[in-house]
Amino acid sequence: MTIAAEPQGSQLDGAAAVLEGRRIAFLTGAGVSTDSGIPDYRGDGAPRRTPMTIDEFLRDELARKRYWAGSHRGWKMFDAAQPNDGHRAIARFETAGVSSGVVTQNVDSLHGRAGSARHVELHGTLHRVVCLNCGQVYKRFDLARRLDELNPWLEEPDAVVINPDGDADVADPSQFVIPRCDLCGGVLKPEVVFFGEVVPLTTFRLAAGLVAQADALVVAGSSLVVNSGIRIVELARRRELPIVIINRGATKGDTRATVRLDAGTTTTLAALASRLIP
Repeated sequence: MTIAAEPQGSQLDGAAAVLEGRRIAFLTGAGVSTDSGIPDYRGDGAPRRTPMTIDEFLRDELARKRYWAGSHRGWKMFDAAQPNDGHRAIARFETAGVSSGVVTQNVDSLHGRAGSARHVELHGTLHRVVCLNCGQVYKRFDLARRLDELNPWLEEPDAVVINPDGDADVADPSQFVIPRCDLCGGVLKPEVVFFGEVVPLTTFRLAAGLVAQADALVVAGSSLVVNSGIRIVELARRRELPIVIINRGATKGDTRATVRLDAGTTTTLAALASRLIP
């Protein structure tokens, strides 16, 4: 079943009927955060991007400087993003006992800030930084202050265009100074899963546990191109759970969907919450 255009009136009936009386697990992607000002990798109008791979980050010091310079330049705007009505609707489902929790592919931590207590960040979060040698974890806020002190020349324009992974373009990153771990001098990396890395097994097990406790799966704002997302959908399919997909444009999971809504996530999730939460 495909439901097109904006989710109004009878257009939500199919999804609401499928989800009525069921405990829902949510899987979210970048499309849930676009209304918070964070762009999508693959949506209409998305900028062409070549994300940093873990191999490049590890082997090339200039690549690390380019990554950290851009990430630091975009950090303040990324950190200032606020949860939208879609994030808040998902949190309302959990508070009302209608949801087992949310699995997100996003690294913006907006679900937690919206009030979702049971959330699994499949790809980590930009709000923490980890030493690749000893495992020491730092708050991104603290590291940002160190980066400011080490790189006073990096001017911040009035308007920075951030990318989905929280960075912004820097013309010449070669002079950028990256601090090392205070404990062992190791290389620091945001606590996120780069392209070429795999989701940690413990993280995936937590995500799978939320699906195991649910009677239905709602996918919101993800094209499901990244393997971690389609694996979550496959867990639901194997259990023969109803799957509702909300996304503008086609997704890799469309053939698995019980109901497919081609619509914005914010308004759709808010409308479903109004219908399904007692």
